[in-house]
Amino acid sequence: MANNHKETSKAILELWGDNFPDKATDYLSPDYKNHQMPYAGGDTSALTVKGWQQLVADFHKGFSNTKLEILLQISEGDYVCTRWRITATHTGKFLQYEATGKTSSWTGVHTDRYKDGKMVESWVDWDKYTFLEQLGLVE
Repeated sequence: MANNHKETSKAILELWGDNFPDKATDYLSPDYKNHQMPYAGGDTSALTVKGWQQLVADFHKGFSNTKLEILLQISEGDYVCTRWRITATHTGKFLQYEATGKTSSWTGVHTDRYKDGKMVESWVDWDKYTFLEQLGLVE
């Protein structure tokens, strides 16, 4: 089961690159919560399935040439922890950020919890500062 969970966690992360967030319902529990720390729009968040799908769709409106790399995955019991890197070009508006035309590459850690074969909760810690700095949005 742990290997299946690792593949599911990878498949969910790959939705950031392939722009098909509706496929997430194949993997996520209806009561799924995604905790973004920090949230791209500011502060932190606890997104529902629909909220997470909207965030991915908004990301694809603002970014192109998206590449996701899985750097490390560890599974223990009902948890999978994945370290990843995303590289993307900011070609449209994303949340409050107008397009810069720049490419950014940032890393993060995604910890997923499973119950009854579905992902029920995720905690996402990512390097928002590098993301914004490489886009020229912070100094």
